Amino acid sequence: MALLTILAWVWLIDGAGMRMNSFVPLLPPPNHQATMPGMVMAGAEAWTVGRFALTFSMWWTMMVAMMLPSAAPTILLYARAARHGNAEMRPASSSFLVGYFTAWGAFSLLATSLQAIFEHVGLIDAMQMASQSRWLSATILISAGVYQISSIKDVCLRHCRNPAQFLSRHYRSGRVGAVLMGMLHGTYCIGCCWLLMALLFVGGVMNLAWIALLTLMVAAEKLLPQGRLVALAAGWACMALGVAILLS
Repeated sequence: MALLTILAWVWLIDGAGMRMNSFVPLLPPPNHQATMPGMVMAGAEAWTVGRFALTFSMWWTMMVAMMLPSAAPTILLYARAARHGNAEMRPASSSFLVGYFTAWGAFSLLATSLQAIFEHVGLIDAMQMASQSRWLSATILISAGVYQISSIKDVCLRHCRNPAQFLSRHYRSGRVGAVLMGMLHGTYCIGCCWLLMALLFVGGVMNLAWIALLTLMVAAEKLLPQGRLVALAAGWACMALGVAILLS
């Protein structure tokens, strides 16, 4: 699991196969002279099947790099429980990972589709892969902030913060059961973090500083004793930044 995380980060630092410079400012300011929504950006690269597949692989690898550290307690606890089971149970921990990655693969497919749409209508800069519309940036930030303090976020976060409780409630035997458990845990993680991941459209999909900040935020709210307070503080900060962008 540690090797997977390291390899994912190395690939992102190298540009994720997209020949991009990942070392850009933490929050590129939206271009107020951007292309108006509904207008295709001049010179933007066409969204071919190959480009869509490469962008999807970038999103999926990014989700692995960002989410594995905070999901590690649940995955390791399940692996320990599987090792103490019978011989059929022992390979189940890898099946759990398959299910977890499948859930985030579905999210990555949606994120890639949204990126293609936003770029096509001129809301995202094709080179920086970041919002060039203050309305889009503010909407995502304020929405993420509201979601951070919502009861739905709290429910998903409680499942992510209590691995033993999750495993005891949703335990299924066998490899298929392990895959289903991994998918369910991944779904709770998506429910907890999907709007935080949408913030990548604001700071830049390949902005390593932004990726690292969000990774630390997700880990803090899931792993620290006062993680819920971290989530609330992040929510209010997102809303404040969103309002500041609207008023700028």
